[in-house]
Amino acid sequence: MNIRQTLGVVLLICAAVSAAEPYPPIAVTVPPPGDALQPEQRTKLTADLAAVEKRLAGVDEPDIEIFAKAVRFALDFDEFYRKNDVAKAENLLKLAGERLDALAAGNKSWLTQHGNLVVGYRSTVDNTIQPFGLEIPEDLDTSKPVPLFVWLHGRGDKVTDLHFVTRCLTGHAPISPHVKNAIIVHPLGRQCIGYKSAGEIDVLDVIAEVKKRYNIDDNRIALCGFSMGGAGAWQTGAHYADQFCVVHAGAGFVDVARFLHLDPQTVPAIQRKMWHVYNVEDYVRNLFNIPVIAYSGEIDKQKLAADIMEAAYKAEGRTLPHLIGPGMGHKYHPDTLVEVMKFVNDAVAKGRDPRPQTVHVQTRVLRYGKKYDVAVLAQQKLYEDTRLDVQFGDNTRVTTKNVAAFSLGRKPKVVTIDGQKIDYADAADGRFELDGGKWVARVDHTSGLVKARGLEGPIDDAFLSPFLIVKPSGKSDDALFEQWVQFELAHTIRHWRAAFRGNPRVKMDTEITDDDIARYNLVCYGDEKTNKVIARYAKQLPMKLRDGHHVNLFIYPNPANPKKYIVLNSGPTFREADDKNNSLQNPKLGDWAVIDIETAPDDKSPGKVLDAGVFDQRWRLLAR
Repeated sequence: MNIRQTLGVVLLICAAVSAAEPYPPIAVTVPPPGDALQPEQRTKLTADLAAVEKRLAGVDEPDIEIFAKAVRFALDFDEFYRKNDVAKAENLLKLAGERLDALAAGNKSWLTQHGNLVVGYRSTVDNTIQPFGLEIPEDLDTSKPVPLFVWLHGRGDKVTDLHFVTRCLTGHAPISPHVKNAIIVHPLGRQCIGYKSAGEIDVLDVIAEVKKRYNIDDNRIALCGFSMGGAGAWQTGAHYADQFCVVHAGAGFVDVARFLHLDPQTVPAIQRKMWHVYNVEDYVRNLFNIPVIAYSGEIDKQKLAADIMEAAYKAEGRTLPHLIGPGMGHKYHPDTLVEVMKFVNDAVAKGRDPRPQTVHVQTRVLRYGKKYDVAVLAQQKLYEDTRLDVQFGDNTRVTTKNVAAFSLGRKPKVVTIDGQKIDYADAADGRFELDGGKWVARVDHTSGLVKARGLEGPIDDAFLSPFLIVKPSGKSDDALFEQWVQFELAHTIRHWRAAFRGNPRVKMDTEITDDDIARYNLVCYGDEKTNKVIARYAKQLPMKLRDGHHVNLFIYPNPANPKKYIVLNSGPTFREADDKNNSLQNPKLGDWAVIDIETAPDDKSPGKVLDAGVFDQRWRLLAR
């Protein structure tokens, strides 16, 4: 029995605990199951993989572990779609053996390899191995700083680790012929989650890993992508604009409603609010910090993305360079690609200014509210359009919108904020806040809980940094609640493995240490009667855990370590139905939700959503 079948049985068993009827199992959407692996092939591959995994025991070498992981996940989730896919798995195990031999001989020969190379790193998010591909020109001189081109791949439901790694061993990005004297890197981005959540962190982590290995020029990093990769370039570029010298987005999407032709009024209010986390036009001014160029095929439906961004630029008095491939559908026109890459290469040659005189910040959330050395520290209204524009000089001029506090990393003599002049010497730590309608320079003496970057919710925010799932050691007397907890716990683990391409950290509540509390966001399942970690903090949480069969899911600063989160009874809030289209893979429930568990969990929600919302700036329930 393979893992897909096993997990289905586990979900059914968990559902059957003293309950009248088990919950229907939830089918995996991405990746879809394949049927090209014959039983005798599975037996042989399993044995060959076991031999490699035995050699890997005690070895911490992500560059080798990527191959074993790719085959393990392919076996677990039936990721064999064509007859030659078995040969792919056999080849990766062969490569693992070769690298293990080299390692045993004290020679990591692949580290000096040029051409196509696939390596890996260990993600801090879930401690799992993630692969990435490299294209290194044979004649590249890496003794001096070189540019880095980040290429984000398009959607591929079936392009799992096995197929991604195989492709990166010999394949090339569409931009490759136009890139000289530079390295191209291909992040997996957790495969097919639209470069959101752990996918966006993967892109940033891969860049950091490449910098560790090679002499990369920090000021010459280009971000490029097409289709889902174009969406990733728009989102990642807008959210982290100060990290790149240029962004190129081909096709893709930049919003939900227009891309999917949805009537927003048919969508729950909390979901519409959560759209603002990733809707790119809400962050358009960030893109004014760097050169950006869009590409669309003339008859491509995804031309809509660049059209929306063109309008967003125009509304701000700017013009977006947007090149169109004549007669093209969803692909590059070769002549137009030459023009695109001339723009990109010119920007790379010029490089990034790490301390620009003019800085634009636009955001809906604090996570994305820092550009260069300018940061939004607090908002007046959460999830509303927030802007901070700074012109540095002897009299630095700042204009704001919806900003309650911000910081500057430079020390001009005088700062004028929204027309109000302040002596910068008064700002000991470069922090300014709004007090009674007036801007004041003030050292941060905020006490108590307050939302901050990396500690503001929603529930999904817990899964962009290191987290640990905490299982209950007890069993509830309420049969339906017990059934629901066990089902949702198993679902979270399975969905993370299938869609996020990793194995989450999992511990029993009785095993949690002070080190765990210090290092991780704790994702706890159960209630104060079944989970000892929840019991420890229940009286310090802002909501009770449940009222009968109405269960409260929420995120909150951990009372034992307010720099980390505690999450109650929820994994990432988008589910299998949302995996069918990357634009839907957004937070769904805000900071908290009330779930009626008498309605069975399905591929859309963990039950019937009775209510959902966000806490205020001080992590309190908003008046309703």
